[in-house]
Amino acid sequence: MTKALSDINHWRTDLFDSIANPMACLELFDYLPQVYMYVKAADGRYLRANRVVCRVVGVEDESSIIGKTDLDFFPPATATQYIEEDRRVVASGETLTDQIWLVPDSRGVPQIYSCNKIPLLNQAGDVVALAGVKRPYHDSDAPESGHLRLLKVVQFVTQNYGDQIAVADLAREANLSPSQLHREFIRLFGITPNHYIREVRVGVARHLLESTQEAIGSIAASTGFYDQSHLTRQFKASTGITPTEYRRTYSPLG
Repeated sequence: MTKALSDINHWRTDLFDSIANPMACLELFDYLPQVYMYVKAADGRYLRANRVVCRVVGVEDESSIIGKTDLDFFPPATATQYIEEDRRVVASGETLTDQIWLVPDSRGVPQIYSCNKIPLLNQAGDVVALAGVKRPYHDSDAPESGHLRLLKVVQFVTQNYGDQIAVADLAREANLSPSQLHREFIRLFGITPNHYIREVRVGVARHLLESTQEAIGSIAASTGFYDQSHLTRQFKASTGITPTEYRRTYSPLG
């Protein structure tokens, strides 16, 4: 390192150390409407969450999420996935980049997001926390190869999840064969097209279970499942609990 660069680094470090309220920088994330930003302690408890995160977990402000974990806000299967990924960062001490997650929008429809997480160290070099951001996949720096045509497939599913959808239908949207679509979907998003269809339908069902008193059989019909039994099987595979248990636990309507 040259002396000039060393001097600049010392100047920068001294300046940051002199700031009385360094966490104020994190408030800027409240002005990024589609970006999820959070800081968690190594044990999974939230230290900081922006407005988007608060909206997703269903709290009015950050004070209602600080000190709690994902298990307080998400179904067991979903929370476990979040926790396991966090533990990977804490255990390895390494940054995790461009991980794909399905994040529900205001209608409950899961949208594809790119997630990045970094470990935060104490003075001794131990990981004591981690910080993460999620942003829409179409705004990410992910490889462009196959990007736009698969986003057409994603859009098709989110607009037609209530109808019967075959992989062949999706392949036509992307101008690919079903086997090519299967490979490309796994390469870019880490899941199969059928898995994505299921998660979109379950995501909308979750939203309806939370926000309405609509009968579960009716929800099954409107979200593309064959019947209530089909919804129940797919819902439990995705979340770890049945629709009835989910409504009992997460719906404010009782």
